[in-house]
Amino acid sequence: MDIRNLTTFVHVAELGNFSRAAERLGYSQPTISVQIRQLEDELGFRLFDRIGHAVRLTDKGREILGYAQQVCILCQQIVEDTQEEERETLIRVATSDSLSESLLFDCFPHIRAQYPHIHLTLATAGTADLFRMLDHNEADIVCTLDSHIYNTNYRIAGEKEVGVHFAVPSSAPLALQDVLYKEDLLQQDMLLTEKGMSYRRLMDEWLAKASLEVRPVLEAGQTDLICSLVEQGLGCTFLPDYATDDAVARGTIKRMTAEGFHPELWKQILYHREKWVSPSMQTVLDIMTEHWL
Repeated sequence: MDIRNLTTFVHVAELGNFSRAAERLGYSQPTISVQIRQLEDELGFRLFDRIGHAVRLTDKGREILGYAQQVCILCQQIVEDTQEEERETLIRVATSDSLSESLLFDCFPHIRAQYPHIHLTLATAGTADLFRMLDHNEADIVCTLDSHIYNTNYRIAGEKEVGVHFAVPSSAPLALQDVLYKEDLLQQDMLLTEKGMSYRRLMDEWLAKASLEVRPVLEAGQTDLICSLVEQGLGCTFLPDYATDDAVARGTIKRMTAEGFHPELWKQILYHREKWVSPSMQTVLDIMTEHWL
């Protein structure tokens, strides 16, 4: 069995398109078609359903994909282990704007120090766009901070539940209360992350059930900036605990729980189930799991 045909099969399956696979591999489209046909003839069944310009894995094709990916990973590992200098590898990571800074600070130094051949690109987007990028193979790895994501199209490389609370200046009268009420929030200057983004969306949905809506005086993606402004007494916010840990330790911010509101927030590292996880990509996944979660 020709390893080139298996590699072509993996790329067509990931990209869902013969032309895009040809561009990625540096072949002509007819060459891709011949390689897939050769593999299908050798196996004795069709790997793809071809409808117009789109291709979809058959049930047998999906079954074979896992084996093909394992073979390709082993072949790449042989090459990397026998080369004096490892080839440069690009891994594409996508995450929300509010997570990008912590992800880079926690993971990038380890990648550069231990695996200098691995290069990263980091894109930021909303949750829906992150998964669109995975579905269209525009990102290899997605890191989210949201409600727990269950989807059979994606594999979870690692996950961790994260605390999330309202945060108010310790000097504010509101900090004397034991619990927050919805009505309290409507009277506050709220400093929040962008509408529709992960934990902000959880808060908005909770208020919407009571036909209420908070109109923030500031919306920004930088959680450290929001936290700093709250410390200065300029408003209240709703942030994951890791963003307010230092301020709480300094005594400048008080975390508060709202009555009847019990949000669940998860950090998750995901990739598409049909993605070929190369040794370099597995390295990045391992570092993220160890140092970011």
